[in-house]
Amino acid sequence: MSVTLDLLTFDPGLQATSPQSYAEAVLASIEQSWDSGADLVLLPEFTWMGLEPLLNLTEAATGLHRVAACFWQELWPSLHERLQRPGKSVVCGTVPFADPQTGHLYNRAPIWVNGHFGHQDKLHLTPWESAFTPGDCLRVWEWMGLRLAVIICLDIEIPELSVRLRDSAVDVILCPSATETDLGVERVDRCASARAVELGCYVGVSHLTGQAASELIDQNVGRLALYRPSQAAFRDEPRWVETEIYTEGCHRLREILTARPLEVMRRMRVETNPSLLGKELAGMERLIRVESGV
Repeated sequence: MSVTLDLLTFDPGLQATSPQSYAEAVLASIEQSWDSGADLVLLPEFTWMGLEPLLNLTEAATGLHRVAACFWQELWPSLHERLQRPGKSVVCGTVPFADPQTGHLYNRAPIWVNGHFGHQDKLHLTPWESAFTPGDCLRVWEWMGLRLAVIICLDIEIPELSVRLRDSAVDVILCPSATETDLGVERVDRCASARAVELGCYVGVSHLTGQAASELIDQNVGRLALYRPSQAAFRDEPRWVETEIYTEGCHRLREILTARPLEVMRRMRVETNPSLLGKELAGMERLIRVESGV
């Protein structure tokens, strides 16, 4: 079985006249991918912060809280209805979510899988995300014969998080990201490539592009990338695919993901493969000292 994955950049500076027209542009990009054959779509981190300049802000409601209210209260009913398509899935970028019980604000990725809704919160925050609270759970879910996880931007740069995924048999990591410089793009993508090697899985990355009237995402550059393990089972496939770095606009990279080479790779015990080292051998559950001197 194979899964057709569309990685999408998104430009939050698009010319929208209302939150509804902005949402329609996001939905159109997803539905165009689905209608043209994609099974799974990934949009970038903070895709929905482009709503901010379309909203009336007051001193009592920050841009983040107003975007959260607009998305989850005003746009949610139509989004939920449109994205409940059987046989299709989408990681719909990220959007602020205000927990009604604690008041905490999370950077949340809404996920629709075969008509069912789920989410993933960002676990590690950048200095300019001080208004957010980090999440405390990494979800691994199954769909079309693959095990998938969403790891948001900075989270892909945290090797300790990757270690926690050892022995999970994760097949696909999807990384929605937003960075403002080519150095940020490099950090995310180089670490995404490392995760593909050390966990023996596919890793797809989608970056935000363009400019928006938002302090959080005022300027964004990025590209699309897919990384495969550097193992014999993938010898005849491109093991890293990266587009150019875009400064604006919406772009698409389509890749086919199949479980078969992952299964072959995991049965091969005669080649060096760090993904076959479980938590114990990798050092998470046995003591490996760090000492000074020789």
